[in-house]
Amino acid sequence: MGNKIVIALGGNALGNNCKEQMEAVKYTSNSIVDLIAEGNEIVIAHGNGPQVGMINLAMESREMPLPECGAMSQGYIGYHLQKAIREEFRNRGIDKDVVSIITQSLIDKNDKAFKNPTKPIGSFYSKEEALELERKKGYTMLEDAGRGYRRVVPSPLPTDIVEKKVIKSLIKDGHVVITVGGGGIPVVEENGALVGIPAVIDKDFASEKLAEIIDADYLIILTAVDKVAINYGKSNERWLDQLSIEETKKYIEEGHFAPGSMLPKVEAALKFANSKKGRKALITSLEKAKDGIKGNTGTLISDK
Repeated sequence: MGNKIVIALGGNALGNNCKEQMEAVKYTSNSIVDLIAEGNEIVIAHGNGPQVGMINLAMESREMPLPECGAMSQGYIGYHLQKAIREEFRNRGIDKDVVSIITQSLIDKNDKAFKNPTKPIGSFYSKEEALELERKKGYTMLEDAGRGYRRVVPSPLPTDIVEKKVIKSLIKDGHVVITVGGGGIPVVEENGALVGIPAVIDKDFASEKLAEIIDADYLIILTAVDKVAINYGKSNERWLDQLSIEETKKYIEEGHFAPGSMLPKVEAALKFANSKKGRKALITSLEKAKDGIKGNTGTLISDK
């Protein structure tokens, strides 16, 4: 009997343009279908930081709001992913369907994130270019992990997923679902209607919320490294195989994980592992996900 698993793919792992993304998803789909072939029930979430920024920049002259740009990113990333996964199914003789859901995530309009934009989107810029964008367009620009400057927008926490009943129904019928793309389109409820908000929800927290809602066994958060480290980049750097709830909280409080990078991944993993007895969260690289489930690599966070 396999596990019910939510896989959170990073937007940066999908390339910087359509051509790169079409190549990247071929490799991604191979690893995902490996897990499905072993009997696991897989639900796929993905980031959209580079993609939504690219769309927003391209549509700027048309004054396209950020929520609509988020919907566009869900559409074209989902299209590439489901096409590549379907092709991999066909190559292996697996009779399954895969579908993408344009997903909305409910947020609290009073979330403190609106007072402190932190979520990077779009391309990387030099310091000079960033200052010019701040002056001309009023963007908030921050340095991102030594790679350059990027625009940052508010990143509120999701409180619910609007399309959860549809998602659950599709999973129950045996379909592979791609959902909460880019964390879902942030919406608030006003007078019974849903209103899109110019923000980007962190895909790790949206994936965690999704994993709770569908009662997943595993949340797998994929990143550029095989394991999580403390004292990263220092002489006493240590890579971690397993973490208890208390150990994870301790390392977060000690400031071992970079905000906007590893910190949200660890926080989301902790939240899921702590949400119900027996739930596990794994942080690892895409190519090691299958080995991670078998306990051979990755950082596993659980109640032990």
